[in-house]
This record gives sequence, C-alpha cells and structure tokens, in this order.
Amino acid sequence: MKQSLLVLSAANKVPLLHIIKQSVPNIKLIAGDISSNVISRFFVDDFWEMPLLKDLEIDYFIANCKNQNVKYIIPTREGELLHFARWKESLKKEDIHVMVTNAKGIAVTSDKLLFYQSLKKYGYPVIKTSLNIADIESDSYVVKERAGAGSKNLYINISKEEAIRISPQLNAPIFQPYIGGKEYSIDVYMMKNGKAKGAIVRERVLVINGESQITRTVIKTDLAKLVMEVAETLNLYGHVMFQIVEDIKGQPHIIECNARFGGASTLSIKAGLDSFNWFIRESNKQSICDMKFKSPVEQLTQIRYSKDLII
Repeated sequence: MKQSLLVLSAANKVPLLHIIKQSVPNIKLIAGDISSNVISRFFVDDFWEMPLLKDLEIDYFIANCKNQNVKYIIPTREGELLHFARWKESLKKEDIHVMVTNAKGIAVTSDKLLFYQSLKKYGYPVIKTSLNIADIESDSYVVKERAGAGSKNLYINISKEEAIRISPQLNAPIFQPYIGGKEYSIDVYMMKNGKAKGAIVRERVLVINGESQITRTVIKTDLAKLVMEVAETLNLYGHVMFQIVEDIKGQPHIIECNARFGGASTLSIKAGLDSFNWFIRESNKQSICDMKFKSPVEQLTQIRYSKDLII
C-alpha cells in the first residue's frame, strides 16, 4: 500500500498541492479539511472530511491515519500548529511524522509580542512591538492582532489617533511603528539537528490583502543569513517563513515569523528549497546534511492568479 501524505486545512491551497506532487510524485496525496465543499478535493488522490480541531481526538486521528497509511502530515493553518506540535511525539511513536516545530517555538512565533521580546533579548533587529502605543514614537503606526497571521485586523501606515480609535475593535491589539521600504519574505528549511539547510529570499512586489500576488526571488545573502541565525536561535523545525522590511537606509527590521508554509512559498520550492522531500527523508531517518543546497542564480518571478478547472 502506497504511503500517504496528509495536508491539513487544505481548503483552496491548490498551488501547495501541486508543488507537493511535483516534489514527491510517488506518494499518495490526501487533502484534509472540516468542510467537504472545498476545491482542494479535486486536485488530490483522496479527501478526508475532518472534525473540528476541538473535537479531534488523538486515538481517532491515529486510527484514521493508519487506515489510509498516512505517514507524513503538513499543517498549513496557524491555528493548528500548536495542537499538532503537542501531538508530534505521540504521532511519531506510531510512525506518523508532522512537519511542525516544537510547542515552545510555536508559542514564540505565534505571539508577536513574545516574538519581539525574545529576539530583542538576543540583539536581533526586530521591529518594536508593544501593547501600549505610548511606548512607540513614530510618524505612523501598524496595529494588528497579537496572535494569528494574515491580513485580518491588520492596519498599516495609520496615524496615532486612528490607531487608538481602531484598537478596541481587535481582540488583543499590539502596536508597531510603520517603517517604509522593501518587503521581503524569506523561506527557511530547518533540519532535525537544529541547523538551517538553506533559505530563499523573495521580494513582495505586489501585495493585495496581505498576500503576495507578484513575488520574485532576489539574492540577499545578508537577509538569508540573518533569518537562518534567528531560526536556529529559536530552535525551529521544518519549513518556516520570515517577513522583513528593509528601510531606505538598507537596515533590516524583522516583522514576524510564520512557522509554516506560506501562500507564496511555492516559489521557494521551485527555486531549490526542497522542503517536502527533505522532510520525508528526515522522517525516514535519512540524513540530508550532505545534500547540497544552492541559492538560485537566475531570478524567478511568481504571479498568483485564478484558474478554472472544467471536469
């Protein structure tokens, strides 16, 4: 029976499913989601309509994984990372492997205030973050939720007065100074030995509703080195993604880290960051330390757009 890889919260993540198929073509691909009415089910070998996370019991989950010969799991939603980080060791005992970092790493990366405090302690150039806007002196501000990811409840480049007015609408608002400049996303693969395998830097050329619609790879060895050091310091694992803004003076400011595969991270896989293949090899106790990673010399550009499937 062919081994299976389960993508959690598959929803409409069709580009992710395509890149996994290209990376590991000899594996059965299963999309999992709480709704059966998702488009991802049309692009995989099988579909699993799953219970809500709060109703998902580990014995039930393990039994269903074994029934479908699921050996590898890719969480894709911020809200499920900590849950599966806590289950990780129990699943490993059943020969089921999850590409997720440890619970401590998830706690740090999912809490923007804790992330700032942790990186500041080590002297990294992380953007100042506070619960109190009075702690921040800036011409304009960013207001966002303390936890979570994405563009929901994200307000950028607004006045102090507007930031104060908007913040009560958020569940747990945090404040940051707005820093203009070029935005970069950096994908990193962290090995089981705690070392970074490699990093790809992507320039966010066109961002709509918090998502990169046009992205291109760039050679920024300083940024790649910086985030690999940060990822090693935080003892992260698997595919993780950092966001950085480089100001007009060329100084980097680390904004946040999403300890998962990002929406436009498929570009980094195409550019040579072979995260899914590496994850499977490491899960099978195969060392990838001697496998060479080369940063792309040729610039690649990704354009994300809608496409029809007629069946």
